[in-house]
Amino acid sequence: MSIHSEIKKVTTETLRKMKFDKEKITMLTAYDFTTAKMVDAGGIDAVLIGDSAANVMAGFETTLPITLDQMIYHTQSVVRGIDRALIVADLPFGTYQSNPDKALESAVRMMKEGGAHAVKIEGGKEISKSIKKIINAGIPIMGHLGLTPQSIYQFGTYKVRAKEDAEAEKLISDAQLLEELGCFAVVLEKIPADLAKKVTESITIPTIGIGAGPDCDGQVLVYHDMIGMNKGFSPKFLRRYLDLYTEITGAVSQFVKDVKTSDFPNKNESY
Repeated sequence: MSIHSEIKKVTTETLRKMKFDKEKITMLTAYDFTTAKMVDAGGIDAVLIGDSAANVMAGFETTLPITLDQMIYHTQSVVRGIDRALIVADLPFGTYQSNPDKALESAVRMMKEGGAHAVKIEGGKEISKSIKKIINAGIPIMGHLGLTPQSIYQFGTYKVRAKEDAEAEKLISDAQLLEELGCFAVVLEKIPADLAKKVTESITIPTIGIGAGPDCDGQVLVYHDMIGMNKGFSPKFLRRYLDLYTEITGAVSQFVKDVKTSDFPNKNESY
């Protein structure tokens, strides 16, 4: 058994040690108390309250519409369900890019009101002043490079990023800058596996991949995708561990049938 599975509380330092010990880091999203309890009980190392809540919880096409207040609500809900995992919360679009003072204010609210252990923000050199301001205030930051969903209208597509040399070199440079600025880890999303390997080897902080190959220090997936609650989303990097969409719609159909035919409730289910 891994020594880390016996740790009572996972911290940012735990993740650094896991990279050093070459033990893979696991991370899943959660947006509510019940899910948080289940993923924590399953032994996950880190829980991400992702701005992907905009997609899977609210039905938006992008992550852009979700507000800081909504993210704080989701974070509060998750925090109540976690005993062991490190809790990382996304700062949503528009809450840190414009100026460092606003970035710090957003991060403080996420920690103070939300109860997160750390925040995650997207980007490299462009937001370095905001990163510095937040870290100088004692708030841990997880970076995010590659496909950064908050910039989707700039990219124009969800395709693999950094396939060209110039973008790949910038990504490596940005990862090294994030480490230099004091970030404790960085998510690498949808980039070529060989580039993710180079980045992972070029920095001493952990990399957590999503669609970035097997050589990252850890892996993250969106919980709803991993358990098969989303039927239409099937990127190459996704492995479904359950098919809950089929299971749940089947259960609902059976419930409808049982009620319509007066099979439910029966005598044993009545007072």
